[in-house]
Amino acid sequence: MRLRFVSIFLGLALIVAAPFSTPANAAIKVIVNDTPITDYDISQRSRLITMTQRKSGAAAKRQAEEELIDDQIKLAEAERVGVEVSQSEVDSAYNNIARNVKMSPSQLSKALRSGGVKPETLKSRLKAQLAWNQVLRRRFSGRIEVNESDIIAALQKTDEADRQKSVEYDLKRIIVVVPKNSSGGFKSKRKQESNKIRSTFNGCENMGNVLGQYSEVVVRPIGRRLETELPGNMRDEIQSLGAGKLTKPSATEVGYEMIAICGKREIASDIAVRTELENELRAKEGESQSRRYLMDIRRRATIIYR
Repeated sequence: MRLRFVSIFLGLALIVAAPFSTPANAAIKVIVNDTPITDYDISQRSRLITMTQRKSGAAAKRQAEEELIDDQIKLAEAERVGVEVSQSEVDSAYNNIARNVKMSPSQLSKALRSGGVKPETLKSRLKAQLAWNQVLRRRFSGRIEVNESDIIAALQKTDEADRQKSVEYDLKRIIVVVPKNSSGGFKSKRKQESNKIRSTFNGCENMGNVLGQYSEVVVRPIGRRLETELPGNMRDEIQSLGAGKLTKPSATEVGYEMIAICGKREIASDIAVRTELENELRAKEGESQSRRYLMDIRRRATIIYR
């Protein structure tokens, strides 16, 4: 069941990757700008596609080959424009995926191996994704616009009741500090304290009584935020909890962080649904520009099939 959950999540969260070290007897199938793609690379990607997208056989193999070609083209473009992705960035992205599926990195690696996929296959995929995202930010930052007429047209298709109100939250960050290089035992202790704080928290007005029982707990205001301004995962959790509650502790570089929901109110405005629609339209336009950009550099690439 856990592996199936991993598969579904990876299918939604991941894009493409580059080949990594291969066995000595691997046969070269494609050469992209002097970089070889082997049958082993294709087999590994095909297995990952089968695991994450429930495709198999010839369809997974065809998709794997095309994705690996795109990987090399994207990585070459990243190098051309001076984009570099460090191993620590790749490892951090890998660890974030593990955290989101409620696994440790080693557990995620074990789940991948059980499906016949080396963890390096996923990490290569992430490296290509991270590099390409940086390339896109450099090229299109501040240039993706949507027409007001398109926003209005999208608004007219929504339910009128939804257009009349927006939900606003008053939020604070609660940080249970964990210094760098702390022992595993200390981290475990601080996580237990974070869960205790969450279980006894009963509103921002009385937070001093709860937080005062623990050392090195920091409160930082976030302020008022519309629900559409919150990241997707955070928004879902906050909506499910309501006012006077804390989100689950999340491990960060500074310790365990929770979001306190100090207040919630509805305001008479279409700004929330309008912002959401505008973001959706901008995302679609960004995807369109990304595809055109990739097609353009792919036409200029040297691709040799063997």
